Amino acid sequence: MTHPENSIPWWQRATIYQIYPRSFKDTNGDGIGDLNGILEKLDYLEELGIQAIWLSPFYPSPMADFGYDVSDYCDVDPLFGDLATFDALLDAAHLRSIKVIIDWVPNHTSDQHPWFIEARSGRDNPKRDWYIWRDPKPDGSEPNNWGSLFGGPAWTLDRLTGQYYLHQFVKEQPELNWRNPGLRAAMLDTLRFWLKRGVDGFRMDVVGLIIKDKQLRDNPPDPGASADLPANDLFGRQLHVYNDDQDEVHAVIREIRKVLDEFDDRCGIGELFGELPRWVRYYGERGDELQLPFNFRLIYKPWQAGAIRRSVDKMEAALPDFAWPNYVLGNHDQPRLASRLGGQPQARLAAMLLLTLRGTPTLYYGDELGLENGIIPPEKIQDPVGKNLGPARTRDVERTPMQWSSEPYAGFSSLEPWLPVSADYATRNVASQAKDTKSILNLYRQLLHLRRETPALYRGRYETLDAGASDCFIFLREFEGSGCIILLNFSAEAHQVTLPKGMRGKILLSTYLDRPGERIRKETFNGLTLRAHEGLILETELQQ
Repeated sequence: MTHPENSIPWWQRATIYQIYPRSFKDTNGDGIGDLNGILEKLDYLEELGIQAIWLSPFYPSPMADFGYDVSDYCDVDPLFGDLATFDALLDAAHLRSIKVIIDWVPNHTSDQHPWFIEARSGRDNPKRDWYIWRDPKPDGSEPNNWGSLFGGPAWTLDRLTGQYYLHQFVKEQPELNWRNPGLRAAMLDTLRFWLKRGVDGFRMDVVGLIIKDKQLRDNPPDPGASADLPANDLFGRQLHVYNDDQDEVHAVIREIRKVLDEFDDRCGIGELFGELPRWVRYYGERGDELQLPFNFRLIYKPWQAGAIRRSVDKMEAALPDFAWPNYVLGNHDQPRLASRLGGQPQARLAAMLLLTLRGTPTLYYGDELGLENGIIPPEKIQDPVGKNLGPARTRDVERTPMQWSSEPYAGFSSLEPWLPVSADYATRNVASQAKDTKSILNLYRQLLHLRRETPALYRGRYETLDAGASDCFIFLREFEGSGCIILLNFSAEAHQVTLPKGMRGKILLSTYLDRPGERIRKETFNGLTLRAHEGLILETELQQ
């Protein structure tokens, strides 16, 4: 008999753990994390229960946007190591049955990439059309009204050639022209370079942006834009009708998928936004596009049981039969969970939600410690968003160093790190939480191992159950007659919940880590008490 975990692809089975290499572990004393630091901590990740790691960019880069401005897609920046170090990391991860996903940045390069240096050398250069250039308007202004996500217009004038080039991020990130066959072939070959080395998949940065309106028409204004936006936030004031999610992008993504399919068992993950009916198209009509278009919807919902339940139910209803769901609650672009949701109890509840829903979960490094937003003095802001749009917008707060111990600089580095270590590092760190049987780190460990061992959780069906309490979200996960009921109280008050008659079982896990094995009888289901912000996983016997 085939074991259930072996009959599904690894990317359906795994929990993904995002690592921001600059901030994970420094081993050479320069204050910046490196690949060798990740290699050093693989045993920690294995013990935690992680089955796949996603590495944010480590390519050669001038670091105008900390690696998302790539100057060479087929090498490692010396800040992080070299290709031999990467190969050693890949081999060591695979020995521990940990898959390795790397970031791929298909929308733009650095302005120091050899392709762009050639392209800007003259209008007749063969690589000129590998980027997006346009003449100024008659008055000398930008070709259209598009704005940059990082502030200001999305165009910069190249005075040498008299044309503007497009960049929807910083001006040092010129955008590639995916309508050009030569560029497209070259970019697909960068995928093959890493696939041949053995990487298991790619997280594709802003992949929905790579095809723009052919006429580059002006975007309409957004009537719902906040009046509090900074004056230079042109991007935030527009509806992104012509710069994002063009119908033609799907043909390109199918080409990308074909490259992945040249190799066995590889996965494509895409950073995508937009309304659900448009977003779901990125799976492909026949499942021939992305295996996992990232689902960020829960990030933007109010932290309320009803809002979260409705979002999950809509997702489940929208997916075609072949599509596999996924959920993300935090990453390098979002405030830390504990800060965004209101505190540590909510962060613990979020852990149980993310690791029990149907679909592939993605964690962000430090979530397992309940890390909160760092405090970054204005003079120490590194993020171009914070520099251009104001300190309130900086992403540095979620990129602070991983807190390994109570040693100086949290055991991250022997030198002052590139961003300040959070003030609570002496108590909120891996070493101290490992010893605390009720810490959030031990909650994550138990959740991850329970998920790995329980087919109902890693592959079972999902069904919402009526909680009888509006502040609670309750759902069933079931596989071949074995079931788990997940009960989540989003309120700061205790609640009694009811469940269908005839169900009984025992508590497998509480977010408080103090009720293991507690038996739940039929009569208890008419008034099971959930404490404030408590989540429970019940093993239940289902009526046949």
